[in-house]
Amino acid sequence: MGIINVTPDSFYEGSRTNPGADLLKKAIKMLEDGADFLDIGGYSSRPGADDIPVDQEIQRVIEGVRLIIKEHPNAIISVDTFRSQVAREAVDAGVSIVNDISAGNLDDKMLETVGGLDVPYIGMHMRGTPQTMKDLTDYNDLISEVASYFSKTIEQCKIHGIHDLILDPGFGFAKTIEQNFHLLNHLDFFRQLEKPLLVGLSRKSMIYRSLNITAGESLNGTTTLNTLALFKGASILRVHDIKEAVEVVKLVNQLS
Repeated sequence: MGIINVTPDSFYEGSRTNPGADLLKKAIKMLEDGADFLDIGGYSSRPGADDIPVDQEIQRVIEGVRLIIKEHPNAIISVDTFRSQVAREAVDAGVSIVNDISAGNLDDKMLETVGGLDVPYIGMHMRGTPQTMKDLTDYNDLISEVASYFSKTIEQCKIHGIHDLILDPGFGFAKTIEQNFHLLNHLDFFRQLEKPLLVGLSRKSMIYRSLNITAGESLNGTTTLNTLALFKGASILRVHDIKEAVEVVKLVNQLS
């Protein structure tokens, strides 16, 4: 899954894209490099990011979606949003998947909306909002609490008619660096939930802060952790760098 951020303030500068020729160029390269999905977002969810109006998010997302679909009508696109209105308008514009960092907890209409749209749904574990999550990292047992959260997500999705659910443990969202590594080490625990796991580790702070480098220097670390994630049960890698991730998948699959 290729990350396309139509935002000026995403944590990794190399992922920031304005609607227009640059976005289309990036999308085309990702598809040519082997991306199965493109994940487009108009709201930065980095810790402490600005809260923008829903209309601004919609404008960013829809413009990007239309550009991609015009050039590649068969591209599979997901929308990265926690707002039901954005999800609805994005699907109407041609998006096939809704990717929600809050698993429906930041918009009480999200699950009902997605169920009505009859599209696959990605529900992620987090606490609070992008503005508050960095202060909400106190867990008694991280793995069991994430599993309990997912169990509730699965049940709520069933109630609202969402049948195609993917779970994302939310690396970097309301978790310390140490907790992120603990989560990765126990990722295979969530196989018992019998849902595909999406893992988003690409160039995150757990990599660059651990290595005392920058996000821009974190490709090698990303590749390393993506490899481990695949061995631990990840089904989808959400990444900035498609070519390298595709190579990881091909090599790991050679071992099966």
